[in-house]
Amino acid sequence: MPATSNLAVSQPWDEATAQGIIAELRALDGPLLPILHGLQERFGYVDTRAVPMIAHALNLSRADVHGVVSFYHDFRGQPAGRHVIKLCRAEACQSMGADRLAAELERALGIRFGATTPDGRVTLEAVYCLGNCALSPAAMVDGKLHGRIDAPSALALVRGARQ
Repeated sequence: MPATSNLAVSQPWDEATAQGIIAELRALDGPLLPILHGLQERFGYVDTRAVPMIAHALNLSRADVHGVVSFYHDFRGQPAGRHVIKLCRAEACQSMGADRLAAELERALGIRFGATTPDGRVTLEAVYCLGNCALSPAAMVDGKLHGRIDAPSALALVRGARQ
């Protein structure tokens, strides 16, 4: 079954739109994460140009904002591909062969983890728990969880994402 994208159509980076998102959410209690989520939802990523804007609006240092963006793996610094394949790299999945699958996915896509294929169709990401340990190794494609992944099913996921 072909994968379908879970990513909303995002718009190109626009400083005025980013300022509007920041202004709308800055009055919330603990506004940093909602602002980052808002930016990523709108643009598909958190542009580095947003970091000083957020820092200024929230009276934080740029390092504080950058630290939060870089700490959480779901925040991207660049747009993701149309499809996102996440492979669990945590211990339970490692013990069931996730490292071999990781190498197979990198080879099949021609990219390393954290990268997007040159055609922009597929982003490959490592995650460190999908909560599916009983069915490890586990992967997620466009928000859909897959368990007991082996080499043939991993390659099928790649084919589906490439269609």
